[in-house]
Amino acid sequence: MPELVQDATGNDLTYRIIGAAMAVHNALGPGYKEKVYERALATELVRRGIAVQRQVPVEVYHADVPVALFYLDLLVEQMVVVELKAFSHQLTGDELAQVINYLKATQAPVGLLFNFGRRRLEWRRVFPGRNAGPVQRIGRDDVRRSMRRER
Repeated sequence: MPELVQDATGNDLTYRIIGAAMAVHNALGPGYKEKVYERALATELVRRGIAVQRQVPVEVYHADVPVALFYLDLLVEQMVVVELKAFSHQLTGDELAQVINYLKATQAPVGLLFNFGRRRLEWRRVFPGRNAGPVQRIGRDDVRRSMRRER
């Protein structure tokens, strides 16, 4: 059996976060606003002994001048950026781009993107690019174009 590919957290932490998100989704199901899932997941992570912060402000600077302010839904164990959505539609490149921007801004090694708004929990593990340059807004067309190149 091949070994699992390990992420920057050694897999264990992201698996534990995904497990907590599944527990929340199983208990609440779809239909609530994003804030409900944010609070519930934070509560579940604390219950499982995992350190979590909610609505963490992250500033982006250019030439020592603040040019952007992001609020992370959750920052887990000071290393995993967690972004939550509650959409009835599938996640798009726009949501993925948002997490990539957060990873660039925080220099976190991994992010998790969840969509609690569907019948089944949708999630993606996201890694910063190898050549993570300055933070920028990546539009849906840019993400699709880069995804086509990777295939």
